[in-house]
Amino acid sequence: MAQTTAEGMKQQYLDMFKNESKTTLKIMKCYPSDKPDFKPADRSSSALALMWTFAVEQSVVDAALKGTLKMGGGFPKPPATIGEVIAAYEKGVKDVENTLANTPESRLHEKVTFFTGPKQMGEVPVLDLMWFMLMDSVHHRGQLSVYVRMQGGKVPSIYGPSADEPWS
Repeated sequence: MAQTTAEGMKQQYLDMFKNESKTTLKIMKCYPSDKPDFKPADRSSSALALMWTFAVEQSVVDAALKGTLKMGGGFPKPPATIGEVIAAYEKGVKDVENTLANTPESRLHEKVTFFTGPKQMGEVPVLDLMWFMLMDSVHHRGQLSVYVRMQGGKVPSIYGPSADEPWS
């Protein structure tokens, strides 16, 4: 079996990141912008806070790639509007793409301090953190698609047809 090179892993991540980011942005733009405070249950995040997670995850990946990641201090406060959150997300995606393009492959195997369990920090490879953030974003995007439906928005195709965007 051929071993994947660091360059191959970098390109594989970048390709997946671009596809998933585009889909996440599509879902974000389907959510009614006049309903930022909606949450389906008391323990759920508001729509605005949930979307803000996507933007924050981009800043975590960008900082990990640059070697400037500092965990702690709590989750940054979101902007006031969904439009501002979407703009921050779009900027974060571009930042990650640009930073990754200029990051040497060796950086992907260097370690950063990140969460490894409840109230536990440890050293993880940058590439592992990048994939973790991307998969977490996909997870939260699924939550947001439910919010879209509950607020009367149209859920677009994600990995296949949806009731609102059939392929036939």
